[in-house]
Amino acid sequence: MNVIRCAQNPVIRAEDVKPSRPDFKVLGAFNAGVAKYEGETILLLRVAEAPVLDRPGEVLVPRLNEAGTEVIVERYEETDPRYDFTDSRFVAVDGQVIMLTSLSHLRVARSKDGVHFDIDPQPALFPENALEAWGIEDPRITQIGDTYYITYSSASIRGVGAGLAETKDFVTFKRHGLMLAPENKDVMLFPEKIDGKYYTLHRPVPKSFGAPEMWIAESPDLLHWGNHRFLMGLSEQGWDSGRMGGGAVPIRTERGWLVLYHGADAKHRYCMGAALLDLEDPGKVIARSTRPFMEPEADYEVNGFFGGVVFSCGALLIGDTVRMYYGAADEVMAVADIPLDDIFSTLS
Repeated sequence: MNVIRCAQNPVIRAEDVKPSRPDFKVLGAFNAGVAKYEGETILLLRVAEAPVLDRPGEVLVPRLNEAGTEVIVERYEETDPRYDFTDSRFVAVDGQVIMLTSLSHLRVARSKDGVHFDIDPQPALFPENALEAWGIEDPRITQIGDTYYITYSSASIRGVGAGLAETKDFVTFKRHGLMLAPENKDVMLFPEKIDGKYYTLHRPVPKSFGAPEMWIAESPDLLHWGNHRFLMGLSEQGWDSGRMGGGAVPIRTERGWLVLYHGADAKHRYCMGAALLDLEDPGKVIARSTRPFMEPEADYEVNGFFGGVVFSCGALLIGDTVRMYYGAADEVMAVADIPLDDIFSTLS
């Protein structure tokens, strides 16, 4: 597989991003949506922050208050037997996550060459209500006309739902609230109407029966979604047998809608594969990857906050090459160029 990783990778690191407040530190800048705007490459980064620890033996938990007016920091003793702090990403009780140890927001980064980025000093979109109290994450950007629609994961004690916002200039943003209720994520909109309807891919997470797999839905107006249909599921074994979900916004090609998606195995190793959907009926899967076109191999992909992860939320088609921007190890942003034919070669 001819995956050409950028020599400057990682192109964005945590230390490149200014914290949103002086008592916070940036843990990672990753899983960015991508768009082209006025000759620039725009990344909308997921920036994960945490309070700076000022007392040893404590765990600090940031979250938005119920009114959505301010971020509060709660303190927990590491020795408190009621809580499980084994995984540094969250606090659990009896195996159930009850709070996250970081708070994510979305931040704009801009580049003339697609490699060297200037990062805005302040958040573009910040959690602002109870359904975003634990943060907003993993944006995808779809351009329809002169409007850029942003889907993102909205996390709170109520679960993870899908939020929707829009912008025309990546300076001012308009929110549309929750697009799909919990538990749902990995939502991306198709970049054009198909037979008069808008379409989206999404990943519901059933709690009683079923598995985290990919679905498709349609809408007359981008706000009201229905006709939800199962699209494709986990493989029986291998790279996408544990969980899966959409990655980059679907790309129109002569052969069909190209969907880059992530898959993970039982060991939580995240790779990237692809599926091809019918141009006129995107609910029909023509082919999908029998093997990933990209696996975590570089040091910054294998090692990091959560190692063994390549996870894309955005890609651009440049001629016959897919330029894929991706989060590596849940910590940094990287970019790779992959010939379109090489991606097609994984499909069956």
